[in-house]
Amino acid sequence: MTTAAAGSPRTYQVRTYGCQMNVHDSERISGLLEDAGYVRAAEADEQPDVVVFNTCAVRENADNRLYGNLGHLRPVKAKHPGMQIAVGGCLAQKDRGDIVRKAPWVDVVFGTHNIGSLPALLDRARHNAAAEVEILESLEVFPSTLPTRRESTYAGWVSISVGCNNTCTFCIVPSLRGKEKDRRPGDILSEVRALVDSGVLEVTLLGQNVNSYGVEFGDRYAFGKLLRACGDIDGLERVRFTSPHPKDFTDDVIAAMAETPNVCHSLHMPLQSGSDDVLRAMRRSYRSERYLGIIEKVRAAMPDAAITTDIIVGFPGETEADFARTLDVVREARFSSAFTFQYSKRPGTPAATMDGQLPKQVVQERYERLIACVEEITWAENKKLVGETVEVLVAVGEGRKDERTGRMSGRARDGRLVHFATGELAGRIRPGDIVHTVVTYAAPHHLNADGAPLAHRRTRAGDAAEAGQVPRTPGVLLGLPTIGAPAVPPAPVGGCAAH
Repeated sequence: MTTAAAGSPRTYQVRTYGCQMNVHDSERISGLLEDAGYVRAAEADEQPDVVVFNTCAVRENADNRLYGNLGHLRPVKAKHPGMQIAVGGCLAQKDRGDIVRKAPWVDVVFGTHNIGSLPALLDRARHNAAAEVEILESLEVFPSTLPTRRESTYAGWVSISVGCNNTCTFCIVPSLRGKEKDRRPGDILSEVRALVDSGVLEVTLLGQNVNSYGVEFGDRYAFGKLLRACGDIDGLERVRFTSPHPKDFTDDVIAAMAETPNVCHSLHMPLQSGSDDVLRAMRRSYRSERYLGIIEKVRAAMPDAAITTDIIVGFPGETEADFARTLDVVREARFSSAFTFQYSKRPGTPAATMDGQLPKQVVQERYERLIACVEEITWAENKKLVGETVEVLVAVGEGRKDERTGRMSGRARDGRLVHFATGELAGRIRPGDIVHTVVTYAAPHHLNADGAPLAHRRTRAGDAAEAGQVPRTPGVLLGLPTIGAPAVPPAPVGGCAAH
């Protein structure tokens, strides 16, 4: 039995948690399902035929969040026989069969290495009326060979590698994503060109550690070369990348950033801690002096560079002196933004069993002091831009108050969020268009531009947004099960079939 009406395609919904890698994986999940004949459910649809959870395992509350959401879906599924629930991503890779044991109404569990199997697993679970759990220990095919339904007309993720060869003691990602696997440069550039041909203006090169790219084929300068090659692609206006690791950062990457016009002068480089003792315990193979030295070189080459970071507070054994050193580095680095986290114990990581686990109240108090320090600096850095002209790539969903304030929002070339007035151009500016405007006000996390735009350029990305189109990247399904449109059984005649 199916919840879809007779003759209608089955609908799907993907719910994503976690990092940019997961966001991009969800684009692939959507592409696979649509390739198999499914149709995306409307936003207001509370009972799609298939709900896919693409999970994260980095934070301590990831498990509670998943099982809470699964619990909310249980009565919905009970009322709609034929509805299917699938769980994928890092938490699925970690918990495996435990998910079905804890939530027996789940139909499919798949891991980080076999996203491409999802449509076949859904078919099999429906045919056998039993849960299908398939977790592979290594990558089946590189994910970018899978069909992808892009979420944006103007910006796209492009994976250059998956997995990670580092052994940070707080991180569970290497055990869930595996060792680093690099794509060939030609394959990456072909995907970038395909996105640009469809109207995309901005591409973010994505990897767990982008500047170790090339380790698999023995070229430690491969990432800098890749950035320069992106500069030769006509129509590609912005190139970003995330995330680099300080230990692998080479001067040629800084030169490539400075010398390639379409590479944005923005750098997200995780610090994690300013204390060398804590960095050592984290098994982060750099020290604060090395980190600050990279920032100094970046700013020497690109004085306008906006540098953002990740910081963890309350790692086991962190002393007040260690934390004070983190604050010192934050003040010296002058970040334009920082993603701050309270240390979260993850079973299976070395840090989870370390001595010196800190009380929650100590971690919370330090976290609040860090937030205050970061915001003082980011606000001061943003104030320097008041009166400056910025180029904004207009976005969707960046400004939650835009409808009330009459503004639109987007990102400047340095990655800062800008809310801007449209003036006489109201109704003519589309997501994906380019606007030049003057900053009139600065806050810790955004800029406002309340004067009329100086210039507005309509783009192919804006045309696509106006037409309701999104780029789709076709895939080559190497070694995967044949996937066809799911059969739609005839409508039931009376009664109710059990799942």
